[in-house]
Amino acid sequence: MGLNLKARIGSRIASWLSSEPEQPSDSVLLLNFERLRHEIRPADVILIEGRSKVSEVIKLITQSPWTHSALYIGRLYEIEDEQIREHVLQHYDAKPDTQLIIEGLLGQGTVVYPLEKYHHTHVRLCRPTGLSPRDAQKVIRYAVRRLGTDYNLRQLLDLARFMFPYGYLPRRWRSSLFSHNAGDATRTVCSTMIAQAFQSVKFPLLPFAEHMENDKIHFYQRNPKLVTPRDFDFSPYFDIIKYPLFGLDDIGIYRHLPWVDTEIVCNNIDDCFQEVPLKVEQASKNKHKKSGTGINLLHPVKFLRGESP
Repeated sequence: MGLNLKARIGSRIASWLSSEPEQPSDSVLLLNFERLRHEIRPADVILIEGRSKVSEVIKLITQSPWTHSALYIGRLYEIEDEQIREHVLQHYDAKPDTQLIIEGLLGQGTVVYPLEKYHHTHVRLCRPTGLSPRDAQKVIRYAVRRLGTDYNLRQLLDLARFMFPYGYLPRRWRSSLFSHNAGDATRTVCSTMIAQAFQSVKFPLLPFAEHMENDKIHFYQRNPKLVTPRDFDFSPYFDIIKYPLFGLDDIGIYRHLPWVDTEIVCNNIDDCFQEVPLKVEQASKNKHKKSGTGINLLHPVKFLRGESP
């Protein structure tokens, strides 16, 4: 079979696996995407809940709703390195103010797209805690330089084998996983590329820790080929940022607390009184000033603990 025919067949299979059904017109995502667009920062990781056939496979493998991950690189003018900006433009004709992401896609490889692509998708934002702006630019530089690399379907299959229970997979097979073309940098998957980008600046994801003598601890980076989208969700070194459609800050939940309608104030739970409004107070002062009598402006209100005032 010729190479061109194989490529066409492979392309059609990849397209079939990665195609997603249309979002139902009556569905409502509980996500304020406009707020996310405003708050997102360069080097944030976006987790996506895909609905394609390959996404269902990844859900089964990882036991997580997050089937895909992308790296937010910001707008063109937010990328400090001029050569990196030019490299982005070679792969995507972006306007200066377009918000961009980098992701690895089956059938397309590592590509750059606008953030708007996931406007109608369930996503989660993971922010690397304490990552310096300088290292954020290095992470972005690493990812941009991987643009154009192919998607590693073999790695996805190996990952499935690795995550099977021992009872179904002989243990001796596990040590040989990922050994095929281990040094090939021309193929990758989305989460592996992003993990490698953070490892390039020694930022931890889910490292292994070893206790040494004298209470010292050594960290070891996890094999990036074992990283899945859910690991960014689980990692204690990434903050989970949520922008719900109706946030508590947006609707002023504190306004709906069970406040008493009357103007009652308390020194403590057993010492409460009703204040006279300012206009009534002033009118009472004027009235009793003319008559020469005094007035008690504070009217005590006594009630037991647990009772409504």
